[in-house]
Amino acid sequence: MEFSFPWPMSQGEWLAWSSAVVTVLLGLFFFLAPGLAFRAVRLQAKAEKPEAVAEGRSRVAGFYLGVGLCCLLLAQPLLYMALGFSWAFSAFGRLLGMMSDGANTPYNWGAIVVDLVLAALPLAFALGFVP
Repeated sequence: MEFSFPWPMSQGEWLAWSSAVVTVLLGLFFFLAPGLAFRAVRLQAKAEKPEAVAEGRSRVAGFYLGVGLCCLLLAQPLLYMALGFSWAFSAFGRLLGMMSDGANTPYNWGAIVVDLVLAALPLAFALGFVP
């Protein structure tokens, strides 16, 4: 059996692939530089709690890298759907935080737009809106 990298062939595949690439890049950012990544997303880990940085490396980076790389390496519509729904629920969680936790800031408005775009790209392909 020969393995070949599945290169996107259609407009919809390129959209979904782009979202997966951004997800992998974010995962690498959290994996390789969690302290800098936390500062970029407005979080701060306490020096006396090193396990907080490990959470960023493991949970955030792990999921971003795992789902993103699976999408890139396998290029299956259901994987792109999982990626899209993951970003959609990230946007929903951010919206809940903005409404109930007093996090209604310009940063969160920009981040929710990014979350929604990263959700819409793979979902448009996986759900058949863009061939």
